[in-house]
Amino acid sequence: MGGMSIVKINVLAVPAEQREVLERRFASRAGAVEGSDGFEWFELLRPLEGTDQYLVYTRWRDEEAFQAWMEGPMKAAHQGGQAGQAGGAGHGGEGERPKPAATGSTLWSFEVVQQASPK
Repeated sequence: MGGMSIVKINVLAVPAEQREVLERRFASRAGAVEGSDGFEWFELLRPLEGTDQYLVYTRWRDEEAFQAWMEGPMKAAHQGGQAGQAGGAGHGGEGERPKPAATGSTLWSFEVVQQASPK
């Protein structure tokens, strides 16, 4: 099919007071996706006006590459939160799992049909 890339945009509703938290979390796990097979591009887009929705833009070689990342590294990252803390040096027990910074999230999928970059 001439293999056009797949774009996944995760739309995160983030209350103003949570923005910094969200950005810090993304910064702290920078590098989590770069090594994944088929990964092409990532951007965290902060809204400027009229919306509280951040866009997490990732581009992949194909749907399979995205799914493989979701099933592997992505899942591990989310579960690592729990498993990693279980044996952690006493982090104060209950409520260990940090609350998500986003109040809602939607995943949009697109196929790249045209692209351009500077000559």
